[in-house]
Amino acid sequence: MGPIPVYLEQGRARTFAVTLDWPGWARSGKGDEGALDALAEYAARFLPVARRTGLPVDFADDDVTFEVVERVPGTPTTDFGAIDAVLGRDAAPVTDEEGERLARCVEAAWAELDEVAAGTSAELARGPRGGGRDRDPMLAHVLGAEQSYARKIGVAHKTPEVGGEQAIAAMRADIAAVLRRPWQGEELGPGRGRSWPPRYAARRIAWHVLDHAWEMQDKDLSGR
Repeated sequence: MGPIPVYLEQGRARTFAVTLDWPGWARSGKGDEGALDALAEYAARFLPVARRTGLPVDFADDDVTFEVVERVPGTPTTDFGAIDAVLGRDAAPVTDEEGERLARCVEAAWAELDEVAAGTSAELARGPRGGGRDRDPMLAHVLGAEQSYARKIGVAHKTPEVGGEQAIAAMRADIAAVLRRPWQGEELGPGRGRSWPPRYAARRIAWHVLDHAWEMQDKDLSGR
């Protein structure tokens, strides 16, 4: 197992370390070392997600190393607590094979969230992370964000309600279909129906889903 390529999104107050090959595995910390340490600490939590994809897993939960291949400046959104950097390499064409990988990683994040939510207490412990939301308001927040993210890749849906399984499945299926499609990089910009390249969209969607799935686990009051 070799080092996993990552980039660092360096804000003023926090830095994100983001894996390039595993959309969703991204953590923040104070400075480069803090971000990389946080990413390593979450290897054990991301491993089950990686296994859900059915893709070859090239890391272990207790033995992971990273190679920083790029550093990019952060934005106010970075400091607020969300990955926000679209890389130059994100403009490169996406093949069928890579599109399949992107979609599988996002689908694995959704599956992880669904499983965690099903086993989590409706009321969650209070704390600064997530604004003190309970489980269902947190799920509503994720769905609302996902509806807005979907529009960035040309997918238009009304925001599904929590428990609206058919509507949630339909929106997710359309998002995954776009990510699976080969892409030549020519479809971005105002008026074209999409402004996020597929690689960034997959990273942002999967990261947001997993961030809240893990928050639910951390704040679960059920004792499971």
